[in-house]
Amino acid sequence: MSAIVMDAGTQGLVVSPDRALDRASLQLANALLGNAAEAPGLEILVGGLRLRFVTGSAIAVSGAEGMVRLNGSELPQNKALRVAPGAVVEFGRVRFGIRYYLAIQGGIVPQPDVLRTGRTLAFGRPHGQGFPAVGLPARRALDSERPVVARVAPGPDAQDYDAGTWLRLTKEPWILSPESDRVGARLAGRPLSSATPGDHQPGPPRSRQLVTGSVLLPPSGFPVIALADHPATSASPVIATVRDEDLDALGQARPGQMVHLLG
Repeated sequence: MSAIVMDAGTQGLVVSPDRALDRASLQLANALLGNAAEAPGLEILVGGLRLRFVTGSAIAVSGAEGMVRLNGSELPQNKALRVAPGAVVEFGRVRFGIRYYLAIQGGIVPQPDVLRTGRTLAFGRPHGQGFPAVGLPARRALDSERPVVARVAPGPDAQDYDAGTWLRLTKEPWILSPESDRVGARLAGRPLSSATPGDHQPGPPRSRQLVTGSVLLPPSGFPVIALADHPATSASPVIATVRDEDLDALGQARPGQMVHLLG
């Protein structure tokens, strides 16, 4: 069996591209290796992870930018590289973005839970002698000093709020809360009110179907953007929906980073 061992460091999570918070980065890493588009990879939050390869393979790292080392030497990102048995890959703390993505040729065998120190991961056998030519440009991770811009459209409950609420949602700056996780990007700022237009009365409380990118407005008034691990439904109104192509940027945003919702 082909395998790597998590020697030390932070937690990792095996995800398929449709569950990665930065889907384009995992798709790029898979493409560089000639993997199937749906091949699972490893999502590494912040860095600090050390992996030891029991058997040789080929790898590609994309997503966040930071110091990644192979046997002590800097490993270039967004490039396919072969690794020998016994090789050690270390993920230093990120400089830009927040999530690294590691793809291994043949794909990583799916895991049911968060991975911790001492866990062994299995992966497919390397194939071929070379790597495919990939026309995708190298992606630069987000600069945390710049705001993340996410375009939004009115959600199914937008009519329950007056124009001022929508204007504030889409014009005022928001800050990504440290409480954000894979379930949702929680925004901090000046809370939104539940003001309704004219004599419009909102309907009775009900369960709303959620999609990734749904912008919920809970009683606190602080918007929450549903991310990859969101529940199927929510009792909170869905005031807006983030455009699908802007979700990857949110997946690389850091706590404390400014977020602009453009409507």
